[in-house]
Amino acid sequence: MIRSARAKDEPGSAEALAALCEAYWYPLYVFVRRMGKDADEAGDLTQGYFLRLMERDWLDNVRQEAGKFRSFLLASLKHYLANERREAAALKRGGGRPLLSLDLDAAEDRYRHEPVDDETPERAYERRWALEVIERARTRLRDEFEAAGKPRHHALFAAHLSGTGRPYAEIAAELETSEAAVKMGVSRIRRQFGKALREEIADTIDDPAEIDAEVKYLLTIV
Repeated sequence: MIRSARAKDEPGSAEALAALCEAYWYPLYVFVRRMGKDADEAGDLTQGYFLRLMERDWLDNVRQEAGKFRSFLLASLKHYLANERREAAALKRGGGRPLLSLDLDAAEDRYRHEPVDDETPERAYERRWALEVIERARTRLRDEFEAAGKPRHHALFAAHLSGTGRPYAEIAAELETSEAAVKMGVSRIRRQFGKALREEIADTIDDPAEIDAEVKYLLTIV
């Protein structure tokens, strides 16, 4: 997708890039905050960075990192921050161009719930990226159950993904089914979650052969 955006020869590539950016902008905001910027400056820098990213000519100056969108975004953000004065001036001159839909007003509320520790900006970025991937996988899974008309089944079974599920006997009584059926349902939702996680990661990986390694790495982070 990034290659096609650079080449400017594939319809929809810019839209696809924008969709991924909107999905994964918050880890970059966390990185900038951990760099010591205040909330207002972090919001301005994050938004300014994405404006530059969506200008396709700028992509030509940023090399793709290891085939991972996660690595690409961080490398290009660092490139942007290293030239923030020049970029900020260019942004000011080029006002009026459309930006991505980033909920920066809510960003600081989210950031207040981040752990207070001494982890590096890079580590904070990767941890938040991993949590965003997991949350998006859980959303995919929830949408599948809702489309099948089984939102209650999802609520009861999905709790076991995080170890907070109720006893099988209680769930069986509520759903008017057997404990064996509940056990099978929990086992199935775990497999479905694994599939959803892999699909989400596949959207951010250039080489499908790296998906397993990325899954393992991201789960290790969290």
